[in-house]
Amino acid sequence: MPRALWLLIIGMVVNVTGSSFLWPLNTIYIHDHLGKSLSVAGIALMLNSGASVIGNLTGGILFDKIGGYKSILLGAGISLASLIGLTFWHDWPMYVVFLTMVGFGAGIIFPPMYAMAGSVWKEGGRKSFNALYVSQNLGVAIGAALGGFVASFSFQLIFIANTFMYLVFLLIAVFGYKGIQIESVAPTSARKKKSFVKDNTKLYALLILCIGYSLCWVGYVQWQTTIASFTQELNISLRQYSLLWTINGALIVLGQPAVSLLVSRIKSLKTQINIGIIIFIVSYAVVSVAHQFAAFLAGMIILTIGEMLVWPAVPTIANDLAPKGREGFYQGIINSMATGGRMVGPLLGGVLVDIYGMSMLFSIIIVLLVISIFTTFIYDKKIRKLKSVAHAN
Repeated sequence: MPRALWLLIIGMVVNVTGSSFLWPLNTIYIHDHLGKSLSVAGIALMLNSGASVIGNLTGGILFDKIGGYKSILLGAGISLASLIGLTFWHDWPMYVVFLTMVGFGAGIIFPPMYAMAGSVWKEGGRKSFNALYVSQNLGVAIGAALGGFVASFSFQLIFIANTFMYLVFLLIAVFGYKGIQIESVAPTSARKKKSFVKDNTKLYALLILCIGYSLCWVGYVQWQTTIASFTQELNISLRQYSLLWTINGALIVLGQPAVSLLVSRIKSLKTQINIGIIIFIVSYAVVSVAHQFAAFLAGMIILTIGEMLVWPAVPTIANDLAPKGREGFYQGIINSMATGGRMVGPLLGGVLVDIYGMSMLFSIIIVLLVISIFTTFIYDKKIRKLKSVAHAN
């Protein structure tokens, strides 16, 4: 891999390590320490995610307009300023205000990071995006492991640690990313085959794919919200809950050789995504009957296998569909739709659990995942039709 991609990977690890001190514990802090209901916690996290959606779209557009370096500095600066505020004022309602601002700043960062990864290693294809995905989860493993431990002493230390890591990330960006040369990604062989397809057709296909992608995130985010709170009701400690995320990140990093072997035998990214979604369904079926830590651990391991197939594949498809010069915008859409799922998920989950209980929540999640399989099957239907017509002519 090129040096520029390694710099992006290191920055991603530091960035996500910092955020992983806090995000797995947000619902627990709002519910248990600030005394708010799960529904209120869901609204707070929805505001954070809603700001991230706007940030994702902003970051993607900024990448195409002013480049990755300035875009990342802007996002990191907003996040750092917000976290400094959160460190000093984390009572209700200022907690929500600063959490929302952090969401906007962090949202700006990710589309330029992914678009830059696709640009600096054009021949790498999906490997560039998989490398950033692995680095994200290395950050999750480190941050979640340290976060649960630190939170058992004081939540104040969580805010300080998060702020410090964002400061380190900002320094990496300032001194490491300025020299990265960004060029529009050259058309891949798949792009060349689809060169007759209009840009709006590609965008339409991406949006259909993103519907299913967003629904997957609605389910996934429950692990950070309603399932997190549910584990506390079952007297599973914060350290054990954080251990689940440590194992999640560690499996993603250590399991890459096995996943690479599996992916090499899967014919298409579409099939890869749908296999991953089916594995997601199995995971939620296991957790729906869980009452002890071992069952949650089994569910997390199964979930991790599924996400290793789904999460890196979607930005790869977006990169392939993106017209030249629009890579940032397409990555912004992908990130915003994922964040949209994270926005709706906590509120939907909180309301369902408060009114109907956990069993209904798991049933709804499985239905949403079935819908995701359908949207993945059909997203490129119009592109394939145009391709057939072109070949016939």
